Amino acid sequence: MKRLFFIILLMSLFPGFSQVVSAAEHETAINGEIIYDILVDRFNNGDTSLDAQVDLDDPLAYHGGDLQGITDQLDHLQELGYTTLVLSPIMENAPDGYHGYWIENFYEVDEQFGTMEDLQRLVEEAHKRNMKIVLEFVTNYVSSTHMMVEDPGKHDWIKENNHAQSFQWLDQTAVLDQSNPDVQHFIKDVADFWIEEADIDGYKFHAADQVNQAFLDELTAHIRGNNPEFYLLGHILDDEAYTGDLTENTSIQAVKNHALYTPMTNVFAKAGTPITQIYEKSQNNGLEGLNYLDNPYKERFTQKLLENGRTPLTTWKLALTYLYTAPGIPMIYQGSEIPMGGGEFPDNQQLVEWNSADEDLEQFINRISALRSEFPPLQHGDYELLGSSGAMSLFKRSYDGESVYIAINNDTESQVIPIDGIELDQQLKGLLGDNLVRANGDGQFNIGLPRETAEVYVVQEDTGLNWMVISPIAGTMIVFILGIMYLTRKQKKREADA
Repeated sequence: MKRLFFIILLMSLFPGFSQVVSAAEHETAINGEIIYDILVDRFNNGDTSLDAQVDLDDPLAYHGGDLQGITDQLDHLQELGYTTLVLSPIMENAPDGYHGYWIENFYEVDEQFGTMEDLQRLVEEAHKRNMKIVLEFVTNYVSSTHMMVEDPGKHDWIKENNHAQSFQWLDQTAVLDQSNPDVQHFIKDVADFWIEEADIDGYKFHAADQVNQAFLDELTAHIRGNNPEFYLLGHILDDEAYTGDLTENTSIQAVKNHALYTPMTNVFAKAGTPITQIYEKSQNNGLEGLNYLDNPYKERFTQKLLENGRTPLTTWKLALTYLYTAPGIPMIYQGSEIPMGGGEFPDNQQLVEWNSADEDLEQFINRISALRSEFPPLQHGDYELLGSSGAMSLFKRSYDGESVYIAINNDTESQVIPIDGIELDQQLKGLLGDNLVRANGDGQFNIGLPRETAEVYVVQEDTGLNWMVISPIAGTMIVFILGIMYLTRKQKKREADA
């Protein structure tokens, strides 16, 4: 109440303070999102009339996913708790540019994906479900077949491509010189165009670490200045060299967290590996952002865990519990909820196998998503490691006087971790498995979990035994026992009389 009064006082004394408060609240709003990462061409074929370039036998050709296919799956994605959909580039591409990086026209939707009207319909339907649509925005290069590459009047728009052999798609691109004011004006105009035409909710800048940083600062400030609630995310091309400067020096709010990806996938892919390895890496690195277990250019997490003899359902539950409760923003690559396997590129870019979904895993995703959305500490809270035993760890997240405890046992046997700071008249209520933890005879709280399980706890008053439930059951049992005794005596009396 005092905090609210103080804010109102400041807003009355300093009119500009309300804008500061609004901006600060929006900076933290993105932490409440659960992001679903979509490679449009490999997601869902909703309009087969667009299949002119489709060749399912060629892993580097179009496979038929389109904007209508995403719209068709919105209800399902909403049920799984995803709040923001990030789409791979959808601008008009050169032939076979299914990935979206060979742009030939920055102002048109690629005909394989649909039309501007299809995009507008997708955004409108997403907004009806309180979901956001973010487009991946390529600012660094164009297709080598783009007309500006051969235009004598734009020869100074293009510079030498030094990354031609670095990544799968760059050998057919021309690099834009972002120090050129004309190029800067062009990219700003493109950014404004898609916001105005389609009412999208954000951009993910492809290879943001390769953009001219002075221009990126100017571009992101321009976008956010006109659209204060717009999300700006960053894709990192050179993961090993990234130091966190984008979120410090530009208006980008979050970038993909490669530093957490490697320890997370290594730990959960192999039973018995201590979870502390992830925590220590995150503490040493200090970066937070878009946390993920899968992406379009790495071996699928399911493939990795299967190679180590783990069960997909069990392992995904453990990994997702960590992903959804650790600091940062969970980002799920399409098909992970199936869960799909696949090796390195391009085997990891297969069409989503909608008919192979695991119902139990989908139910778990729905539940863990609901918990993250319901409890603010899982979005904004401080993060603390309370203890470990074997490959089990116990974490605590606290925010605004509320605490949530997360226990994850990645061990091959049961483990127990004692916990302090809980009053004797309180109990820990499990929200995933409906477990209860009460003080033992010594006044100690011990959190124990079977092998390869996880639980999320909140503190509540210990109401003891639930007599409202127990009394009717006990009464029924007493009547049943008395009835047996009566029948037994009656039978014995008959035998005696005989």
